[in-house]
Amino acid sequence: MERCVSQPNPEKILQTGLAFWASKTLLSAVEIGVFTELAQGAEGFEALSGRLGLHARSARDFLDTLVALGFLQRDGDRYSNTPETDLFLDRRKPSYVGGILEMANARLYPFWGHLTEALRTGQPQNEVKSGGTGMFETLYADPARLKGFLAAMSAISHGANMTIARKFPWSNYKTFVDVGTAQGDLAVQVAVANPHLRGNGFDLPEVAPIFEEYAAAAGVADRLSFIPGSFFDRDLPKADVVMMGHILHDWDLPTKQMLMRKAYEAIPTGGALIVYEAIIDDDRSKNAFGLMMSLNMLIETPGGFDYTGADCAGWMKDAGFSSTRVEPLVGPDSMVIGIK
Repeated sequence: MERCVSQPNPEKILQTGLAFWASKTLLSAVEIGVFTELAQGAEGFEALSGRLGLHARSARDFLDTLVALGFLQRDGDRYSNTPETDLFLDRRKPSYVGGILEMANARLYPFWGHLTEALRTGQPQNEVKSGGTGMFETLYADPARLKGFLAAMSAISHGANMTIARKFPWSNYKTFVDVGTAQGDLAVQVAVANPHLRGNGFDLPEVAPIFEEYAAAAGVADRLSFIPGSFFDRDLPKADVVMMGHILHDWDLPTKQMLMRKAYEAIPTGGALIVYEAIIDDDRSKNAFGLMMSLNMLIETPGGFDYTGADCAGWMKDAGFSSTRVEPLVGPDSMVIGIK
């Protein structure tokens, strides 16, 4: 009996090499507003392509590609959203996660075209490259753009934020501060799930009205306050627990270590630091999202990078924390906890 030996197959190589075809199709659909339009209900091809302003040459191929990719459904000549695209890609719904895709389309997609140059020079490939301001300066200068960006950050972090709110032993603590709080979803979820806690969001002053509006809408404004400031210029606010979600990877190693030291000084003995983002597995071979996020930091920042749980635990120990542990959250995200 012959033994069946699997032969090398180029399919994965070709699928990954051309994956930007599918990515850009979805990003353009979000930009054009396909899913928001179809949230009203199914539409025929002629009406839909007309309302979206699609050229006759490409309209059917474009819409049918979205069907084949699983983002639209088609019955005869009528197109409709899937349950997922209807919930998450209709701009009118609070569950909309398209903000991060809009940013990917407008900023990251063209910048990632220069990844090879970034790999050879170690230099950012965003607005800074052409003499413009950096990512944060660009975002914070425009209130509308800032609000959209912060909402997008909330959307991609929401599942992990809810998990932290339930999984961490909050009954042992009374106060917390969320450093780089953005819209405040992490602080809000922790407060909602733990009525005994009082907390602060700490971020640049421009974020204050966005944070306060979000906390009020969630019904926790009486237990959440906003503290304006830059962690470069001042100490962190005192609290039993300091949280940093998707913050450390923006910065170079000396800044990461500085923030660890400031967190250590801000909490009492027995207090905790929670760091979370797409923590790379210690073997650096499984969490592809975390590794690619680190490449994104290469594209976007002068010195930022993502890191393993062991890396983070080591920095915590260097800052004085007595014990550390790593716990998975949702998808590629994990949290590293340091106890003083």
